[in-house]
Amino acid sequence: MRVWRIVLVVVVVLGGLFVAADRIAVSVAQNKAAERAQATEGLDHKPSVSIKGFPFLTQAASGKLDDVTIKAKDIAANGGGETLRIATFNADLHGVKFSNSYRTAVADSADGAAFITYADLSKAAPPGVSVSSAGTSADGKAMVKLTGTIPGIGVKISVLSQVTVRGADSIGLHAENLPKELTALGLEDNVRQEIDFVRQLTHLPSGISLTSLTTSPEGISVAAGGKHVVLAG
Repeated sequence: MRVWRIVLVVVVVLGGLFVAADRIAVSVAQNKAAERAQATEGLDHKPSVSIKGFPFLTQAASGKLDDVTIKAKDIAANGGGETLRIATFNADLHGVKFSNSYRTAVADSADGAAFITYADLSKAAPPGVSVSSAGTSADGKAMVKLTGTIPGIGVKISVLSQVTVRGADSIGLHAENLPKELTALGLEDNVRQEIDFVRQLTHLPSGISLTSLTTSPEGISVAAGGKHVVLAG
């Protein structure tokens, strides 16, 4: 019947307008969240924020979004007087509550990872020390290779170093074994002061803690997670 054809057309048109309105609304929300995250965390580049799920307007009306993904790059993490650049940081946030005209966003839980290249880790290492790939040890430890000349001693060494998570926001490098000719002279403490180091990863969302890490030929991937994570606020 013609009347049902008219109803069908109206429903299709309204549905199309709703989808368009929904996509516009989610785009505005994503942009506002990204701008606030950039301002809150002092980032040089605006991150990418993606709101999952459909329809967005229904989620927005409830005041809570199911899932939000944030991707940031080129983050300068300053800590302990040193700058450690994070090449990329990705996080998946679950149960995200927006408020205050999108100025505040808090997630029930989140997980993600930060990636640091060996080149950037070398820049953050003690003077004269470079960091390169070394794979994984036989017992599963994440390893890197440290190469450098020890100041005051003038000896160039290359050692394998274990890299681990230290606390909630730091990674540490600790040499496994030092050359016997140096330890025999009682210089182990002196050498370790020059090559062992800890660096903090700042500018991570509040509530995120480092949990584990892995090494690859390109760099180090540091996993992170947490609850009640502040994306912007």
